Amino acid sequence: MFSGIVEEAAEVVGLRKEQENLHISMRCSFTNELKIDQSIAHNGVCLTVVDIKDDVYTVTAIKETLDKSNLGLLEIGSKVNVERSMMMNGRLDGHIVQGHVDQTATCVSVKETDGSWYFTFEYEADRERAKQGDLTVEKGSATINGVSLTVCDSKLNGFSVAIIPFTYEHTNFHQVKAGSVVNLEFDIIGKYISRLMVL
Repeated sequence: MFSGIVEEAAEVVGLRKEQENLHISMRCSFTNELKIDQSIAHNGVCLTVVDIKDDVYTVTAIKETLDKSNLGLLEIGSKVNVERSMMMNGRLDGHIVQGHVDQTATCVSVKETDGSWYFTFEYEADRERAKQGDLTVEKGSATINGVSLTVCDSKLNGFSVAIIPFTYEHTNFHQVKAGSVVNLEFDIIGKYISRLMVL
């Protein structure tokens, strides 16, 4: 379980294919605090640490994960938003994030406005997906590349978010531009409500 409050943007230093799996090695400041078998969100995808060497750790993404997320698009040098699992003895600063990406979205525009940025995203939408909770609501929460954000300008197949300078600089949002593919996790509470509505 995560909160969507990204700790830092880790750098990809190694990518290795093994059959349909992809082993992703990253360098980050808290590698020395990690343990094998620990869960970490990577651009919002919950993955397990399988190897640690010096200041680099490795996780493995399977085919289903690669099909549903942007992790298969990573390159050496890419920045990945990382967050360790939530501690249950503190404040929940973002919202409840499972680390289970629902689908990808595409950035269709980035607009700078007096020191902040508005990013607009579009995603695949239809009635069946909406019944499963793949939708947003005005002022609701959504997770983009693991970042907990407030939705504005919610539409059937898209929405916008406002990004403050701190988030822009300390996550990989500074690399997102029109055409970029991002991971999208819809709000778990909204998913349950949507499901209950069709039963």
